[in-house]
Amino acid sequence: MTAQVKIMAILTALPGKAAELRALLDGMAAASRTEPGNLRYDIWRDRSLPDRVILDELYTDEAAVAAHRASAYFADYLGRINDLAERTAVTLDAVDVA
Repeated sequence: MTAQVKIMAILTALPGKAAELRALLDGMAAASRTEPGNLRYDIWRDRSLPDRVILDELYTDEAAVAAHRASAYFADYLGRINDLAERTAVTLDAVDVA
């Protein structure tokens, strides 16, 4: 069993906030991808709802997630995200991953 941690976040931009949301997420992606414990930080756009994006994050372990959440850019994200989007996030543990 792996100690990796996956986080999936579904973000739907509030009316008129899609461009600001995308700019925030682009900055998060660039910074997050440089973290030592980050294995994946991808942004996906929903084909049927272009204002909805999915964050696909993968970390080596819980310590890497904690380091990510302790970063200044994550604090900035938390301070801004509720004004830009509705958000649902789930943290996942592998059950059967090849």
